[in-house]
Amino acid sequence: MSLVDQSLIDELIKFRKMLHQNPELAFDVDNTSKLIAKELHEAGLEVTTGVGRNSLVASLNKGSGVNPIGFRADMDALPITEVNTFGHASISPGKFHGCGHDGHSAMLLGAAKLLAQAKDLEREIHFIFQADEENGNGARAMIEAGLFDRFQMDAVYGLHNLPGLAVGSFAINPGAFCAFEDNFEISVLGKGGHSSMPEKVIDPIVIGAKIVCDLQSIVSRTIAPSEHAVVSVTDFRTDGARNVIATEVNITGDCRGFEEHVSESIKNQLEAIVRNNCDAYGAKHRFHYSTSFVPLINSPEHAAICAAVANALPRATADAQYGRVSFSEDFAQMLMCKPGAYILMGNGEGHDNYAQPLHNPSYDFNDQALGFGIEYWCAMARHLT
Repeated sequence: MSLVDQSLIDELIKFRKMLHQNPELAFDVDNTSKLIAKELHEAGLEVTTGVGRNSLVASLNKGSGVNPIGFRADMDALPITEVNTFGHASISPGKFHGCGHDGHSAMLLGAAKLLAQAKDLEREIHFIFQADEENGNGARAMIEAGLFDRFQMDAVYGLHNLPGLAVGSFAINPGAFCAFEDNFEISVLGKGGHSSMPEKVIDPIVIGAKIVCDLQSIVSRTIAPSEHAVVSVTDFRTDGARNVIATEVNITGDCRGFEEHVSESIKNQLEAIVRNNCDAYGAKHRFHYSTSFVPLINSPEHAAICAAVANALPRATADAQYGRVSFSEDFAQMLMCKPGAYILMGNGEGHDNYAQPLHNPSYDFNDQALGFGIEYWCAMARHLT
């Protein structure tokens, strides 16, 4: 059982399920933002909407304002069709809270309500509810809208659930924690023709297939084994037909790692492989490489604080040296502006919905974790950093 009053937990479970049933994507979180803002306003907080389009900040200023801090939760859902059939399943086909942002918002909302009522708290806290985390644009939009100029914060903190980790368990790592995400788009421009006369064409499918195979050598042969890196081809499309050799092949993919020099090395190797293969066969090419998410770097000092606070919670444990995780998180943008840290919280083990991977159409946030998340935020609010 959580130390948080069960009536509040029940209220938040109902709210969380309402968000889950009515997911919204990217910056188009109008209703979600309005619902959360209404709850925060009724709890007595000063709510500022439209901080980076549909994101919002709720401010609580009690006492001297020493060590003002920010707590961040994300609000947006994923463009996935949910396969769950329980009562709070998404009623919007192609939209689904498959990453637990409904739970993140509910936990931070619960903490804000409790801290607004607290008589023993003297601190300035800004509760950040962010849109468009999934596309990596929301944090940057808030920063560009003056988040850290308009709201004083000495440090900023984030939290995310993790399926496969037991409820009541927390995990964090000092330094690099979440990977960068780079994306590439390759076009191989050949010369199409009849499938019975391949000698008269420049076949982009053969070239494209060679490129895909050669990309596998980037991690195995040009990135040091001590450096984590992933290069994945995620789509391969042509304009060919049953009896038509294609003129163009388009290849897209995704790259992960933790260091800027790894990103630069992957980009250079990718471009060289594309150029050399196309030159060898007489084809032309287009190449585009971009970064969607920068690596998330936890301040070692603040990561240690997060681990200590989580370990001090009743019935909770925290791994302070969990290691790196390969997914990306746009909270990294906020940590480029302010010191702070990002922690993971267990969503459950086993074979039920709670242990399904993030972004899986069968996933669901575990309401048994709500109390731990609220307790963590409240304990962080009382820990002067």
